[in-house]
Amino acid sequence: MLAVLNVLGRLLAVFSLTYLAPIICSLVFHDGMLWHFIDSMAISAAGGVLLYMATRRHYRELKPRDGFLLVTLSWVLMSTIAAVPLMLSYDTMSFTDAFFETMSGLTTTGATVMTGLDHAPQSINLWRHLLNWIGGMGIIVFAVAILPLLGVGGMQLYKAETPGPMKDGKLTARIADTAKALYLVYFGITVVCVLSLRVAGMDWFDALCHAFAAMGLGGLSTRDASIGAFDSPWIEGVLSFFMLVAAMNFATHFLAFRGRSLRVYTQDFEARGVLIACIGSSVLLAAYLVEQGTYASYWTALRHVSFNLISIATDCGFVSTDYAQWPLFVPLWMLFLSSITASSGSTGGGIKMVRTLILIGQARRDMLKLIHPNAVRPLKVGTTCVSGTVAQSVLGFIFLYFMSIVLLTFVLLLSGLDFMSSFTAVIAMINNAGPGLGVVGPAGNYQGLSDFQTWVGSFAMLLGRLEVMSILIILTPGFWRK
Repeated sequence: MLAVLNVLGRLLAVFSLTYLAPIICSLVFHDGMLWHFIDSMAISAAGGVLLYMATRRHYRELKPRDGFLLVTLSWVLMSTIAAVPLMLSYDTMSFTDAFFETMSGLTTTGATVMTGLDHAPQSINLWRHLLNWIGGMGIIVFAVAILPLLGVGGMQLYKAETPGPMKDGKLTARIADTAKALYLVYFGITVVCVLSLRVAGMDWFDALCHAFAAMGLGGLSTRDASIGAFDSPWIEGVLSFFMLVAAMNFATHFLAFRGRSLRVYTQDFEARGVLIACIGSSVLLAAYLVEQGTYASYWTALRHVSFNLISIATDCGFVSTDYAQWPLFVPLWMLFLSSITASSGSTGGGIKMVRTLILIGQARRDMLKLIHPNAVRPLKVGTTCVSGTVAQSVLGFIFLYFMSIVLLTFVLLLSGLDFMSSFTAVIAMINNAGPGLGVVGPAGNYQGLSDFQTWVGSFAMLLGRLEVMSILIILTPGFWRK
């Protein structure tokens, strides 16, 4: 435990450097938040140094179980520290709400308890979106790139935090080089997204913030009305494209860049699944809304359906219209897609497309065995054979995932929240998708929840971002036995 605290101290000290961005922003815009961020940076740096100094004698190479503990504690600690400038800036904001906001940012959920974002200080909005961007690839993967410089191995952390059941393959020989390669790709695509949004009509500040949120699939916005405030098909089109990019495995992007070929995407079975789910659903649901009389024009329906469906399905959370007013089937289908659409190795949440395809393959194989008991058919996803161990771990994950949704929904129901709001809030938060339905729908936010309900939401976001098992494993007695 002390060895983990030692690394946490180092992470906290490094995390303090992220405050430089809002400090510079406050100096540029003169928004009055300068000393709040300087104080926050000092608290983070001092806390990290003190924690490191107090535990430096206990430094050792991390063990696999240390990785799970460090990942969980780091997300909680960083969210706590990140909440400091919000509490300093808003006298009426409680720690509960500030922690929820920063946990939402770092887990790339996009659920917010804040209003008046159109007139909020620029440095506050930048801070919220920067958390989306950092959380997109994960604090731990980011740290793995620099941990070797601090003398701490990174493979255990990478395996504990990186999503997906088949994640042992490395793009480079060293895990630090892998993390750096992924972040270079992540950074490069973000720059292209900023430039594209500027060309589409956003000013530079909004383009930067929304590019951070789009690439992190975080869904936070500088406007209370989210993307609906811009009312621009061009902006919606640019964001839709980059949300789809962010929902694909960044290893695929890296390989495409390194090989200077787009053929990699045609060979990625998850990428095909993402595109089929989003584009196919958009085309069909647009026709459904026209048939139901929600929109008179198919192209108008397609514009609104495609943007909002891609946003929710990829677990981003941008909103351009109040889709809660559509026939209930449509928003519920969007929330369903949020559970399965994002690829492993992407910045999205949920079950992930690869697990969905593994389950489909397993179900087909089981049905074949009912007809032909002696048949031998390997489980394949694309052209890759999946071992029985991986299939079993996927089944275990799915069980824990759905049981977590059920139990957390009952907890919110017991707290007095209505069923639709409870169920969709849990779905949205555990998938890191942002808005639900009911009182937490796209026309509102999570401000109306009680403190208890807000803490349940914070836990659900963390549970979803770290893919359930990383959290639940440290709650088992066996984890703590030597």
